[in-house]
Amino acid sequence: MPQTSFTSPLVGREDELARVTGVLERARAGQAGAVLISGDAGVGKTRTLDEVAARAVAAGTTVLTGHCVDLGDVGLPYLPFTEILGVLAADERFAAVLAGHPVADRLLGGGPEDAESGDAGTRSRLRLFEGVAALLAELSDVAPLLLVLEDLHWADQSSRDLLRFLLSRGVLQRPAGGAPGHRLALFASYRADDLHRRHPLRPLLAELVRLPAVERLELRPLPDADVARLVRSLRERPLPETTVHRIVERAEGNAFYAEELVAATDAPAQGVPSGLADVLLIRFEQLSETAQQVLRTAAVAGRRVGHELLRDAVGLPEEELESALREALGRQLLVSGGGDTYSFRHALAREAVYADLLPGERARLHGAFARLLGGPGRRSDSAAERAHHYRASHDLPEALAASLEAADHAQHIGAPAEELRHLEAALDLWSAVDAADRPAGPDAVTLTLRASAAAAHAGELHRAVSLTRSALAGLGQDADLELAARVRYTLAGNLLRVDNLSAAFAHSSEAFALIPAEPPSPTWVWAAATHVMAARQVGENEIALRVGRRALRVAEDLGVADAWADLLISVLGLEDDNRATSRGRERLLEARELARRAGNAPVELRALFNLAIGCFESGEPADCLPWAAEGLDRARRSGLLSSPYAREMRYLRLLVRYTLGHWDECLREAAEDAGAPSAAGAHTVAPGLYVALARGDFGAADRARALLEGPFDWMATLVAGIVLTDAAALRQDTEEAVRWARSTVGTLTDDAGTPPAATVRLSALALSAVADAVVGLRAAGDEAGVRRWTDTAAELLDQARRSAGQGDDRPQGPEGQAWLARAEAEWIRLVSGPDPAAWQRAVAGFAYGDVYERARCRLRLAEALLAAGRRAEAAGEAGIARREADRLGAAPLRERLDDLVRRARPADTGDRATPLTARERDVLRLLALGRSNRQIGEELFITAKTASVHVSNILAKLGAASRTEAVAVAYRQGLIAPETAGSG
Repeated sequence: MPQTSFTSPLVGREDELARVTGVLERARAGQAGAVLISGDAGVGKTRTLDEVAARAVAAGTTVLTGHCVDLGDVGLPYLPFTEILGVLAADERFAAVLAGHPVADRLLGGGPEDAESGDAGTRSRLRLFEGVAALLAELSDVAPLLLVLEDLHWADQSSRDLLRFLLSRGVLQRPAGGAPGHRLALFASYRADDLHRRHPLRPLLAELVRLPAVERLELRPLPDADVARLVRSLRERPLPETTVHRIVERAEGNAFYAEELVAATDAPAQGVPSGLADVLLIRFEQLSETAQQVLRTAAVAGRRVGHELLRDAVGLPEEELESALREALGRQLLVSGGGDTYSFRHALAREAVYADLLPGERARLHGAFARLLGGPGRRSDSAAERAHHYRASHDLPEALAASLEAADHAQHIGAPAEELRHLEAALDLWSAVDAADRPAGPDAVTLTLRASAAAAHAGELHRAVSLTRSALAGLGQDADLELAARVRYTLAGNLLRVDNLSAAFAHSSEAFALIPAEPPSPTWVWAAATHVMAARQVGENEIALRVGRRALRVAEDLGVADAWADLLISVLGLEDDNRATSRGRERLLEARELARRAGNAPVELRALFNLAIGCFESGEPADCLPWAAEGLDRARRSGLLSSPYAREMRYLRLLVRYTLGHWDECLREAAEDAGAPSAAGAHTVAPGLYVALARGDFGAADRARALLEGPFDWMATLVAGIVLTDAAALRQDTEEAVRWARSTVGTLTDDAGTPPAATVRLSALALSAVADAVVGLRAAGDEAGVRRWTDTAAELLDQARRSAGQGDDRPQGPEGQAWLARAEAEWIRLVSGPDPAAWQRAVAGFAYGDVYERARCRLRLAEALLAAGRRAEAAGEAGIARREADRLGAAPLRERLDDLVRRARPADTGDRATPLTARERDVLRLLALGRSNRQIGEELFITAKTASVHVSNILAKLGAASRTEAVAVAYRQGLIAPETAGSG
């Protein structure tokens, strides 16, 4: 039995477990096989084998584990096999078999043959090997066996020879004549990072993997998402997300390292935990002193270092350096890369070596690297490295100068996150460096203002606000008026991005008041442009229009093209035209061209976003995609993929995919975005949550609720509100649906009291739940409950009508009107019963492109038609919606439609009564096609475990003992058609 007990869960090894479980299943059926499992130390080999062993035991297989031990050059012969035989000797089931095989006594107690040599010794070893093979074969007749050999890299020569025999000539060979083979599997693990070029296991592995019954399985480092799951599972109380991300980054996919780093989170030290450092340094300390010196120097350089730079820093002759490097590479502490570079195999190994340096040695080497990187012939983009080395060597003036140079380089190549990091490093150093030693250029306030812009471009919106507030606090009494205004209108713009609207308007007002309109200046124009945006957000449209018109004239006169473009976008919608009209789009195209000529990418992105969202609002969702694609391409080329408008366009692109029913494409793109460092907030996950909920995954509600954690985010709040309201309505939890709809609208209503445009959607979703409740209460005769919920419904309907702009000069576009039509139809269903005409209007409303909502309304239409006795029409509408739900994988909707189709069929069709639910009939249909539980789950968008439950229910209801029998019974009873049962 396995000796190791784990308390942490096994994560991220589903594919590997499936492979080895398949080998086990075949072995139990008489097809013996072996798997050689490799991976770096700590990656999870033992944990995976422990899980496999537990599964094997649960399936009735006897598991025998033998461990190889590092005993240097004096290894004990056959050590793992003697351990296995020792376990067998204690198991009464195998006593008779062991008694008939003297080889067991020989291995357990040793014998005179062990000392034989020459031909006699060879014959003796052959008899020994054949005896072990025969013993294992006979044991596998008593019970299926799984042999586990751990740490094969430490195996002695005798054990390696015996393993070679067993796999190449022994128990894995199938008997002649087609007789059943042995019920035995052998799994052996070894450390890939211990196999240096001359390791004796290497030639054996090369020989074994060519055998047809031997598989090789490499356990690669875990993906970051799986490491994060592991880290979160190790603590009862949640770790801060910043801590989780830091551990994931440092562990680099190694489960053991992650566990050790989690265990050390309560310790004050920030380096490598002492226990882990000891493990990491063992191999390092086995190197020669020269090789250790080279690795210490390389550790100061960082994770990767070029050959020439390392040579100059370490100061060794070329031959000595090459010999030391060859030794480090052979021990797999370093790996060679392209361009004559070397890197540590794992970052934590580098950290451990670095931490082992003496303080003076560390500072000296950092100083040497800084000077070498600044020397002639070195790279022009090395400023960031120089800044790091100068700081670590305590040369702060040089560190400040290099940090500013690195920030300039990052800005030049369009890397705002890196620019922000270098600017913040410079700001940290600013006060520690004497004024006389600082580089000539901007002051601290201007530098902070620049850092806030970089933060905004990098998507760090709350950090941008914090930095701009810091710049405001740093302004002295005699500060330049233009700088004071710039700080205030920049702060206002950043506050708008985090939806702090009142404060934004206050600061934009101050900025606008600080700069006189005469003589005209670009600073006044930008202050005005920001003030217009802020005024619009708080409902001060008259101020916005008056200031905007004046500023447009000044911007045009001064030739400030990007401010002119920004004002064109802001004023749009305050007059007759908006972005959903053809005239509005003409103005947006003009703004895009002005911003492009001025080279102002953020304003150009704003124009492109408005062009895209205008198409959506006008009921042309497919036309959004080219504009969003152009915007994202522009953002990519300018390094602004994390900026607010780029994030909005990513969300819009995914939303269009969802709306048009391209759900698999939507999920694929969302996954790609989630893997990118620029992904943030609800913009990536939102459409995926909509798809998941529609496909029956109510865990989407929990994931939506998690969006509400942390700083307020307008979009995250909206997405969470929509998902949670809809999920509650689908569960028929009326109280919860109304609560989420109301709280979301209340949170997102602006300072002027204007609710969000999505209010009509939230109200319609909540109305659906209320209507369901009223129908049930009315049937139960609960008139008090009916009155209470009818009053709530009236409030929701009024809210929907006002949000959609019913009776206004500027009502919402097709989407808003479609949701209003649904809300009206739900209201009629509630007060007087289902009305086909009302639901026909709702179906027509969503014809602009929202295929899922149109299908949901078509279900209601079919219900209304059935209630009116129009059975054939009801069946037709339900059939159309059923096909759409099937294409989308919208399982809950499909189940309701299936039930309705059965009810809508004419009574004389002779339908056979069936004990199976709609979902069970779907599962039965796939069973008849020979699908596995996993395949059934994939086709029906449920988990394999859920599919298994449905299969069990089917067997019980049909009185069948097996899947095959269930299909046969279903065929006889007419539950599935013959062509279904017979197709492949």
